[in-house]
Amino acid sequence: MEGNGEKNNVHSRKWKRLGNGFAVILGIIILLLMVGLMSFQWITDYIWMESLQFESVFTTIIGSKIILGIIGFILFSILTYINLRWIRNTYLSHFHNNQVPTWIANKKQSRWLIISISILLGAIGSLIVQGIGWEPFLKVVNRSSFGINDPYFNLDVSFYMFVLPFIKMVLYILLGLSIFYFVVEISFYSFFHIYRMSQSAQLHMGLTLGIIGLLLASFHVLQPYHSLLTNQVNLFQKSVVHGMSYTDKLINIPAAYVLAGAAVVGTIWMIIALYRQKYYRMIIPIAGYLVLVIVAQLTSVGVQQFIVSPNEFSKESPYLQENLDYTRAAYQLEEIDEREHPANESLDEAMIERNALTLDNVRMNDSRPLLEIYNQLQTFRTYYQFNNIDIDRYEIDGEYQQVFIGARELSTVDLPSQAKTWVNQKLRYTHGYGVAMSQVNQVTEQGQPEYMVKNLPPEGDLDITRPQIYFGEQNYDNVIVNSKKDEFDYPSGDENISTRFDADSGIQLNGINRLLFALNEGSFRMFVSDQITGESQFLETRNIMDRVQRIAPFFEYDEDPYIFVREDGSLAWMMDAYLTAENYPYAEAHQGDENYIRNSVKVVIDAYTGDVNFYIVDKDDPLLQTYAKMFPELFTEEVPTDIRSHFRYPEKLFKVQAKMYGTYHMTNLEVFYNREDFWQFPTEKYYNEDIEMEPYYMTMKLPEYDEEEFMLMMPYTPRNRQNMIAWMGVRNDGENYGEMIVYRFPKQKNVYGPQQIENRINQDSTISQQLNLWSQGGSEVIRGNLLAIPIEDTMMYVEPIYIESSNATSLPEVKQIVMAYGNHIVMEATFDEALDKMLQHLDPNREVEEEPIENPEQDQETEESISNSEQTLREISDMFDAYQAALSSGNWEEAAKIMTDIETRLQEIK
Repeated sequence: MEGNGEKNNVHSRKWKRLGNGFAVILGIIILLLMVGLMSFQWITDYIWMESLQFESVFTTIIGSKIILGIIGFILFSILTYINLRWIRNTYLSHFHNNQVPTWIANKKQSRWLIISISILLGAIGSLIVQGIGWEPFLKVVNRSSFGINDPYFNLDVSFYMFVLPFIKMVLYILLGLSIFYFVVEISFYSFFHIYRMSQSAQLHMGLTLGIIGLLLASFHVLQPYHSLLTNQVNLFQKSVVHGMSYTDKLINIPAAYVLAGAAVVGTIWMIIALYRQKYYRMIIPIAGYLVLVIVAQLTSVGVQQFIVSPNEFSKESPYLQENLDYTRAAYQLEEIDEREHPANESLDEAMIERNALTLDNVRMNDSRPLLEIYNQLQTFRTYYQFNNIDIDRYEIDGEYQQVFIGARELSTVDLPSQAKTWVNQKLRYTHGYGVAMSQVNQVTEQGQPEYMVKNLPPEGDLDITRPQIYFGEQNYDNVIVNSKKDEFDYPSGDENISTRFDADSGIQLNGINRLLFALNEGSFRMFVSDQITGESQFLETRNIMDRVQRIAPFFEYDEDPYIFVREDGSLAWMMDAYLTAENYPYAEAHQGDENYIRNSVKVVIDAYTGDVNFYIVDKDDPLLQTYAKMFPELFTEEVPTDIRSHFRYPEKLFKVQAKMYGTYHMTNLEVFYNREDFWQFPTEKYYNEDIEMEPYYMTMKLPEYDEEEFMLMMPYTPRNRQNMIAWMGVRNDGENYGEMIVYRFPKQKNVYGPQQIENRINQDSTISQQLNLWSQGGSEVIRGNLLAIPIEDTMMYVEPIYIESSNATSLPEVKQIVMAYGNHIVMEATFDEALDKMLQHLDPNREVEEEPIENPEQDQETEESISNSEQTLREISDMFDAYQAALSSGNWEEAAKIMTDIETRLQEIK
């Protein structure tokens, strides 16, 4: 029996060893799988970044994440091991082995359990630290000086933007970890009131409590620096000052140091009370600390309410000046050149001739209805689509011209269902084709855009040598080029023209690459397809927004990239990258806590190859200098001329600066405090709704210069008033790029604002009747963007009027141009006719050149036709008045009869 028992024990131990071995092997396999999956993603990402020559950006980010991950893992795992080991030792010293669970009493089991938990928490800590810490870590290591010190602590702005956030991040991690351990300790030491009887437990909890107290004190020490970054003076009140205020300096900063000392003293008190088992005394420092917090808050409220508020301007003046100066610096408002504009009514024929190029580039089309027109007239196939119509400028035949341009992109979603095969979507239909371009100031007789580039293949004023668009704004699938299957290029009559990808910018699908990316795509067919050869290339992440964010996720990107034609005839996309930050001292935030923004980088993506370049625009930006130290291989300093010529100052940045300038143009402190001269964006009527006016690009000549240039501008109106008080513009061309100018109008002179012009259009009896008739005749009247156009020392307004029938397939057509100048307003079929009529109003004695009459009979017929048309229009107008009168009196039958007669007459005119 004993032999059998011994044999069974040996057998049992053997299976136990085998089980343990299997568990270890299984654990190793799981660990290897986890590491393998993570490494697999890193490998494919690295190969993709290497294909774009940005592998150094990838390795820098991954390197910093690995370093921080290791630090986080070591910190979390070692501290967890120490804490759990301490708890185990405390239990073993307090209880007999038979009084505690086996997994605590058994040294081997408890060691493995503690190590396992430590590794698990170490992994979690690694993810936390590297996830939130890699960018602050790289910034603080590579920070550049701003050369500007705050007026109170005399610290460079870089301390607040880079060092302070990093310190706070570290403190938050340590404080969270310490509180977590303290809760764990309380949980374990509460059993059988161990904390009352075990000095080891008391020492453990006291040490953790001491660390929490020191970390809490550290937050209070940092609080004075934070007072420069907010206008919140206490839990209940805000100051008029963004940054340090009178109450901050007098109360909040000293209170922060007092609370830091109280946190340290209170922590020591609690540790002593815990060690002496005087637990009720631990309440005293907590209560004292809370009392100090309440007293500090109430004192702050009292000072703000009874000392500052009654004499706010006097108390806050020094701090208001800092708020004003630092906000202007944060948004580059101090660089704006402010000038006076006389707002004369001096328009005459000579001025028109001097500014012919400006008037020739006045926008007669609007990009929003124009997008619908492009998509109906220039797509040719259902699988082509224009996502956006953008404004740009080109030198064509020696003439500077402002244009609309849009990319004809491929949308495989719109392919016929029978064509949505794997071969078609991955190998055959791979790219869009060409652009359409039209003049901003010309329309056809039908009110449609006058194209400068159109059709397939592209034909027109520009020679486009590489019209294929492999990378664009569409949500493109990843595709494979240079397979055995030729790619669809463009339709030509009943045939489809094919092409082959002629670049080396994709990922070569040879060797192990094919297996890796087939796994990454989750496509077995990609791995086994006989259509793919060693020459095939994989084009991944073809949406340009996703592409640049994958390369440089630390920038914000403008949502409106635009396509342009380079000198060699290739197509490329331009995208604005914003460098934003928080914590600029004394600066007011424009959204959330963000109070620093620059457009120091322009991103250009080749529409054919997908090559990406990050061009430096503002090398003096300290935030850019910091990123350049972090990623020296990312940026390109030399900008090719044909790319620079298409730089556009971004609307988003311009709006932020213009809105901030509406307040911060007031440099007189008392005026600034009272917001006496606050400027705001005007409103305009668009699609018969009043909306806030958007900045707009235009070609114009500044009063002090001799040549026209591409400008982005925005009018201003005073608060709660509609007259124009000023306008802001930013230059876009050549070395003048980014120069901002504000022209102020005389305060004693009324200059009509955009909404006032819109109201005058509505009140003009002739124009309003005409618009009402069109809208009643089964058509929709679309009011386009109202443009305020500065010309030398005067201003004029132009607004296109679109007509769109109720038919589902109808196109918006420019039918009339409204022009307003001074007290005059006219509406004509073309811009030239409107301008000619306006000049006639301004100078009734002006001689109008009459064209020679070639056919008197035809001319007489034309005059009779015009006379008859005017008579018909008057009759219809009278009928419409009768219709409105019948409606007002409730005579519905009579109103319906009159409306039927009106529709009949309109049909006769058609």
